[in-house]
Amino acid sequence: MEYPDLTELPADLQKIAAERSNVNIYRMVFHSPALAPAFLQMADAIFQGALPHPLRELAILRVGHVYKAPYEIHHHENIGRLLGLDEAGIAAAGACSAEGLTEEQTAILSLTDRLLVQHTLTESDRAEALAFLTAGQLSDLVLTVGFYQLVCNFLNTFGVTTEGEKAPY
Repeated sequence: MEYPDLTELPADLQKIAAERSNVNIYRMVFHSPALAPAFLQMADAIFQGALPHPLRELAILRVGHVYKAPYEIHHHENIGRLLGLDEAGIAAAGACSAEGLTEEQTAILSLTDRLLVQHTLTESDRAEALAFLTAGQLSDLVLTVGFYQLVCNFLNTFGVTTEGEKAPY
C-alpha cells in the first residue's frame, strides 16, 4: 500500500505528520486523518503509563509475535533493549518459553496470552496480576495489549515495513 500524500492534509495535520514522518507506521496512519491524531496520542500515552517499561515491551513483543507482525517485532526488540528488557525476555516473547525469565516476566507473558486468547482475565488471573502489579499497572497492561492488537492489524493489513525509515533510536 502506498503512503498517503501528507501534503494533501490540512495544515494542522501536516504539522503533526511532519513530526512523526520518519517512522513508517505514523506516515501510513494518516490514511485516516480523523483518527491519526488520537492514535498518536494513545501511542504516546502508553509510553508514559505506569507499567514498568521492560514489562510493557515484553507484552508488546508477545502481541507482535502472535500477530506475526515483523515491523512491530523489529522496533520493539530495539526499544525493549533500550528500556532494560533483557535478551531472555526478548527471546521468550517469540518462543513461548519461560526459560531465563523472572516470575514477573513469566506472568506478563501468561497474562498477555490470556488476553489474546480469552479476550479477558478471570478473577484468578486478576488476582495473579495484582500480586505484583498495581491496579493502574494492570489497567495499562490490558490497554497496551489491546492497542498493540490494533497496531499489528494495521501494520499487517497495510504491509508497513521499515524500508526507507529513519528509526528514532
